[in-house]
Amino acid sequence: MDSRYSANAVAAARSLQIFTFIYASMATFWIYDYACSIREEGIFLLCSRWSRVKFLYIVARYVPFLLFAAHLYLNFVPDETSNTCQLVNNICSTLSLISIVCSECFFILRTYALWNNDKVVLAAMLSTFAAVIVGSMVALFSATATAPFETSSIPGITGCYQSSGSVGLFVPFLLLFGLELMLISLTLTCAIRNWRATDSRLYAVILKHNVFYYACGLFFSTVNVLTSLLLDYAYSGMFQDFQFIIHAILATRMHLHLWHADRNRNCDAMNSISLSQLVPARHIESA
Repeated sequence: MDSRYSANAVAAARSLQIFTFIYASMATFWIYDYACSIREEGIFLLCSRWSRVKFLYIVARYVPFLLFAAHLYLNFVPDETSNTCQLVNNICSTLSLISIVCSECFFILRTYALWNNDKVVLAAMLSTFAAVIVGSMVALFSATATAPFETSSIPGITGCYQSSGSVGLFVPFLLLFGLELMLISLTLTCAIRNWRATDSRLYAVILKHNVFYYACGLFFSTVNVLTSLLLDYAYSGMFQDFQFIIHAILATRMHLHLWHADRNRNCDAMNSISLSQLVPARHIESA
């Protein structure tokens, strides 16, 4: 880049280019994943009955399209102002929260099922989840309101970033890390208690799905906490939406796999899998 620009301007421009490349790559990967699963998804949408879980699936699956559209607009349209950046960023933050809430709800319901519909466990998960949502909203929108957005002073570089005061953006991911840690602990506790009590294939599938999903959540939350605290310019937020997209892909893909596994086992049953089918047989008999 031209030597007449300062080192900070060059570093900021480079961070915006990398951020734009990462987001374009995420959008491409999301569309590819959608194309690969469109047949299975079509069968699920047409054959499954309407329920809260199906509603969660639709929201988790299609909200990221809106998120990509808003972010790619922000990344590629030139001549953004600080106010425009803040408005679009707030829209993206809202869409990200909706996406992650729906993805987490899938696995809260699964963990509830694994615990034989224990109301105490459900109350603990929902209260913690509500606290995480409220804390994340306060931290996210407070940081956005107090941290000004800047654009690159170098011609041809589009996009904008928060120059200072955005260190508080690590808080939502720290809260999410705590939630994932609690949920994976509940799942592993249930697995240890019941590993000899059932030979249900669906039960084994849901355990594996839960552990893998929570492990990914813990890893990406850690990455986002570190990048938010240690990196500057657009680098600090380059993996934030990546985590939400991975959560959405895992949640919807795993639900499709579980639904089709149950459908193949019961070819005449075209309904969504019920929670009672996800708990050990001995628990069902005693209920």
